[in-house]
Amino acid sequence: MKNFYLKSMGCKSNQFEGAIIEEKLLSADFEKVEDIKQADIYILNSCSVTQKSDNEALYLLRNAKHTNPNIKTLITGCVAQIEKEKLLKNDFIDFVLGNDDKLEIVEFLNKNIQYQVVDVMDMANFHEAVLANTTKTRASLKIQDGCDNRCAYCIIPFARGKSRSANSKFIIEQINSFEISGFMEVVFTGIHIGQWGKEWGKSILDLLKEVEEKTNIRYRLGSLNPLEITDELLEFLCQSTQFCPHFHLSLQSACNRTLERMNRFYKVEDYLKQIDKINSIFNLPFLGSDIIAGFVGETDEDFEITVENLKKSGLSAIHTFPYSIRKGTQAEKMEGHLPDKIKEQRANIIKEISAQKTKEFLEKNVGTVHNCILEKHFDKKTGKLKGLTENYIRVIANSNDKNLLNTMQKVKITKIVNNQAFAEIV
Repeated sequence: MKNFYLKSMGCKSNQFEGAIIEEKLLSADFEKVEDIKQADIYILNSCSVTQKSDNEALYLLRNAKHTNPNIKTLITGCVAQIEKEKLLKNDFIDFVLGNDDKLEIVEFLNKNIQYQVVDVMDMANFHEAVLANTTKTRASLKIQDGCDNRCAYCIIPFARGKSRSANSKFIIEQINSFEISGFMEVVFTGIHIGQWGKEWGKSILDLLKEVEEKTNIRYRLGSLNPLEITDELLEFLCQSTQFCPHFHLSLQSACNRTLERMNRFYKVEDYLKQIDKINSIFNLPFLGSDIIAGFVGETDEDFEITVENLKKSGLSAIHTFPYSIRKGTQAEKMEGHLPDKIKEQRANIIKEISAQKTKEFLEKNVGTVHNCILEKHFDKKTGKLKGLTENYIRVIANSNDKNLLNTMQKVKITKIVNNQAFAEIV
C-alpha cells in the first residue's frame, strides 16, 4: 500500500494534522496520488462537527470503494474517535485510526492491524506536532488541542478530549525554526486556543508576551471565545508590532435567548461593545465570526434579533451555516427543531449581511497602506503577485517581479472589484 490518496475535512486543526500525515507518509517512501483509481489506500481525516459531516465522511469512503474496488480505506479524525470500532461493520471501511493516534499513521500501517483508538478523555498531554511544509507562505503551528466547554450543539470535546496545551518552550522553538526556514508569519491553531495554559494557571496572554520577547515574526490568532478577549489582552495586542489585527470571534448567535440555550455564557450586548472597542483601538482590523442559523428553538423573533444585531455590529465577515443535528449532544434531545428549509433561508439572509459587511470593510481600506506578505506563487488568473495584508485582505499586486515572491512589502490598496482587492507596491 504505497500509493495513497488523502483527504482532510473540517477545521484548521484537522487541515494542519492532515498536512502532517502527508509529510510523514512521504518521508516513509509512500507516494501521493491525485486519482483514487491509482491509489492503494484512501485516507480520510474526518470531521464530526455535525451529523452532516459524519454522513459525508461515510459517503466519501463508500464512493472510494465504488470508484476503485481494490482500494483499502482508512478513516481517522473525529468520526473515527467517536464511532470507534462500529465503523468496521461497514464493508467499505478497512482501517480505523483514532484522533490522537493519527500522527503515528506510518507505524499503524506497518503493523497491518485494523483498529487503534485510545480514549482521548484520558489524554493529559499535548501531542507535539510540527509541519515543515515550505511550499506555504505562512506557517501554521498547533498550540492547543481539546476543549473543556460543553456547548449544547457540539460533540468535539468527546472527539478531542479535554483541553491540552503545548508548552511555551516548544512553541518558541518552532517559531524560531520557522523564521530560519524563511517564514515571516505564523498562524496559531487549535481546537480552543483561548484555553491555552489553563492546566497550568496561565493564559493566552502569558504565551503571547513570551512569544514577543523571544521571537520576531508576525503572528495571527485562531478563533477566540468573546470571554477570552480581555481588556488586558487587547491593550497588549494593540501595542504589538508582531500581532496581525485579525480577530475571529466564535459568537454562534446574536440573540441572548439562543445563546443561553446553546450554553454560551456571554451576552450579545457585551460582545457588541467589545467589537466596537476593537474597531476603535486598532487600525481597520478584520473581525470575522461564526453564526449558527436555525438553532433548536430559535423563533422568528429570536432570528430577527440576531439579524438586527449583526447588521449593527462592526463585524467584517460572518461565516454562517444551518444548524445540523449531531447525535450525542444535548441539543439533539431539545424540543423545537426547525425544518431544513427554514434553516437554509435564515443562513442565506446572514450570508447577505456578511457580503455587505465585507464590501464595506474592503471599501474602507481603499487608499490605505499595509504590510503585505507576498505569496510564493503568482496568481493563476492574472499572473501577478498576490498576498495577504496584516488585516487579512487578500490582494493582487501590480507586479509580476519574481524577485518579490515570498517577501514583505508595503502595498497601497487602489480598488475593489467584486470583493477582490487590487494594490500597488509602494
